[in-house]
Amino acid sequence: MGDRTAYRTCPLCEAMCGLELTLDDADAVTRVRGDRDDPFSRGFICPKGATLGVLDGDPDRLAEPLVRSSASDDWATAGWDAAFETVREALSGIVARHGADAVAVYVGNPAAHSLAAPLYVGAIVKALGTRNLFTASTADQMPKHVACGHMFGDPLAIPVPDLDRTGHLLMLGANPLESNGSLASAPDFPGRLKAIQARGGKVVVVDPRRTRTAALADEHLFIRPGTDAFFLMALVRTLFAEDLVASAEHLAGRVNGLDDLRALAVDFAPERVAPMTGVPAETIRRTARELAAAPRAAVYGRIGTCTQPYGTLNSWLVDVLNVLTGNLDRPGGAMFPRPAHAPVYRRKRPFTTGRWRSRVRGLPEVNGELPVATLADELETPGEGQVRALITIAGNPALSAPNSVRLDRALGGLEFMVSVDPYLNETTRHAHVILPPPRPAQTPHYDVALTGLAVRDHARYSPPAVPLPDGRPDEAAILARLAVLASGADSDPAALDDMIITAALARATALAGSPVHGREPGELRALLDGGAPPAERRLDLMLRLGPYGDGFGADPDGLTLTRLRTEHPHGLDLGALKPRLDEVLCTTSGRVELCPSTFAADVDRLHRALRDPVPAGLVLIGRRHLRSNNSWLHNVPELVGGSNTCTLQLNPADAARLGVAAGDAVRVSSRTGAVDAVAEPTDALMPGVVSLPHGWGHDRPGTRTGVARRHAGVNVNAVTDEREIDPLSGNAVLNGVPVTVTAVTAVTAVAAGERTPRSSRA
Repeated sequence: MGDRTAYRTCPLCEAMCGLELTLDDADAVTRVRGDRDDPFSRGFICPKGATLGVLDGDPDRLAEPLVRSSASDDWATAGWDAAFETVREALSGIVARHGADAVAVYVGNPAAHSLAAPLYVGAIVKALGTRNLFTASTADQMPKHVACGHMFGDPLAIPVPDLDRTGHLLMLGANPLESNGSLASAPDFPGRLKAIQARGGKVVVVDPRRTRTAALADEHLFIRPGTDAFFLMALVRTLFAEDLVASAEHLAGRVNGLDDLRALAVDFAPERVAPMTGVPAETIRRTARELAAAPRAAVYGRIGTCTQPYGTLNSWLVDVLNVLTGNLDRPGGAMFPRPAHAPVYRRKRPFTTGRWRSRVRGLPEVNGELPVATLADELETPGEGQVRALITIAGNPALSAPNSVRLDRALGGLEFMVSVDPYLNETTRHAHVILPPPRPAQTPHYDVALTGLAVRDHARYSPPAVPLPDGRPDEAAILARLAVLASGADSDPAALDDMIITAALARATALAGSPVHGREPGELRALLDGGAPPAERRLDLMLRLGPYGDGFGADPDGLTLTRLRTEHPHGLDLGALKPRLDEVLCTTSGRVELCPSTFAADVDRLHRALRDPVPAGLVLIGRRHLRSNNSWLHNVPELVGGSNTCTLQLNPADAARLGVAAGDAVRVSSRTGAVDAVAEPTDALMPGVVSLPHGWGHDRPGTRTGVARRHAGVNVNAVTDEREIDPLSGNAVLNGVPVTVTAVTAVTAVAAGERTPRSSRA
């Protein structure tokens, strides 16, 4: 037969690049290239995407369910029916004895890069009836959801920088040359930044480290970790003080709270915040003036601004600046994508938080979930409502959660745990059942979550490139069956999809303004492809009801899944972002809330901090590598060498004070623990700041990831603190962590295998 070609979207990061796969007669991926005909990525590919074939064929990937014997702790392969029966018996028994909240769900970052997880996770949680949902969002992006929820009414209405038309981009806490972008999906982010410069624009990066992105920028401003809110508030104050607030016609009469915000910013003069931030007062003023003067500008803040004590204030102030400069919902500014699968006509309910609270620490629910920083509390603390069982989906919280050593220990005490994951890794080693999804080449793909964050509207569906073996469920079928079992039933999962499709059609036909208003749901249901797998039928329904859809025949030229698959195998360009604030807004007032009372009250923390002395000592920040993505890809040999190393970077002045040279062993300590790493002095770090990459620490016993174990690194979250969170969002504080760094000058082996250093301290 010979080689054949398949096209698909890369599932490894938020950029959503199109790939061209070459497969041999045995259905192995032998070559991966960028798809030059993809209208969104245009052939761009990064080192991660180039190794998708290696990841797809990883011999450590699980192909069958594993079940752990309670008597011997040994793993054995099991049939799918037997594995699901084990899950059913265990979950139903725990719920019967202890109630629904005794089962928790944790969802990891990879779930956002799939078709199945966004469609079925909600059904699993609803079927369980538990309030104990935890996700990677509270270690990553929850402040942005909270900020947008209060400002615009919808926590998923996140403005993204219109990179292809802006003339001035101010980025904080973002390193897209290595992350490929986040909450702003943009293939070839480096090329897009260079294009801004080529058309005479300016790129400014604010970051405690001179990242690859900062090195490309026209200007890099070092800032002390955790102080972005002071810098941003000083920018706001400067805009008001120098009468630089834009009177944007398109926002006239659509913004509340301008005067309240002006009063709130009065105390944050650049001279006052400069000692705290490390950014000179005149630089702050110039930055505000240049932002206001640019004909088209956007402010963009990412994970570095979210994972700190003022994460929500940072996320709020980023979009406050976009409003004050007249750049919200404007070409070249910060705009709202219009994904093809999201209905335009929908009921809108204003955003709220705190509908329930965590049992132990009383932390409020946000966006339907509780902070991962309190998951260990819920597992360890006895009493009514204690979590005794856990379902993990595509997550590795034993490495990614704050004070993960404690959480790792708590996972070992669960009565039952089931994991949907392709690996026996640091987290799933605690499971009793592991249900592995198929390899990427066997999995259909559509970015349900990420197209809502794209810097240009587009849609792309990737059918499976390789068929599944008989009897092997796809990822959607695994999750659907989990949802059915979670409800206490053991019926056909197809019934769940039928129920969801029926309910969605009933809502659409009853909603005034919908393209199918007044039609019969049964008639519409018959138009869906009855032979397609359930997840694809649901996607077809969503596309047909979306802003570009055919409305089930109302627009004969509109989009359907069949049309997307057959007529646009490389993806469909839906055009540049368009103003759509009126579609998005669902606040009670119907306006952008520029100064929500919750945020205004939290500014008191900034006032108190300004009155205190600037903290001394070293603080720790994370680090991203281009050839790494959290803990996912360390089992790919091509991605764990070269510069992708787990070292402690520190400024040469700090290294000299410690007596540390390149390659020396150092110990990083905090309230929660300590890790030993290799020192890498570099002037890329501002003085007083040290950096460890995240996602490492693959030295735990009982895993089956051979490459990762040989390149174990150290786990930065052994020294982050689960007690420290952003109070408005519950997000973990993973940057600006106070630490002590010790230069290890002599090591003595002890019987337990520990090391006793003789050291000097900073």
